[in-house]
Amino acid sequence: MANGHSQSEPAYLNLTAIGAKNGSSTIECWQLAAPLKVSNVAGVSGAAIAQLGQTGNTSYTLIPAKFDGGLHNAPTVQYVAFLSGKAVVSVPDSGQSATIQGGKDGLIIAADTANVSTKGHDTKYPSEEQTIAIQIPTADGKTPAHTVLYAGPCRRKDTP
Repeated sequence: MANGHSQSEPAYLNLTAIGAKNGSSTIECWQLAAPLKVSNVAGVSGAAIAQLGQTGNTSYTLIPAKFDGGLHNAPTVQYVAFLSGKAVVSVPDSGQSATIQGGKDGLIIAADTANVSTKGHDTKYPSEEQTIAIQIPTADGKTPAHTVLYAGPCRRKDTP
């Protein structure tokens, strides 16, 4: 373990982002600017942790099987942790899409609010089971410092 991380663990948190550029929503792989650190908190001491920053009023959402969320903007900049089920996010007029499986790889950030994206994104939940999501807004709707690694959703090899 070098610098508190094993060779297979990333030094930063990468996650799929629904962002915006030139008034249109995008799907990108973002690397958050804050590096992973070694926790000294009892119960997870020695584990790698990512600080997500100040957050707002968190919601636990039960989404029915086969639900169509329709075309919409993110209500605020927010992390969304899909615990179960599946979400398919697509961006109109771009051909971009991302499939997010609930569980280990289920954390994304949605930042295509109405003030930066005119159309937003479309979300469908095609699973035969309900999808459970935790929505975690950032404090004051601020987008966390990040670097865009590439267009499109993060590849499995690029996420923890």
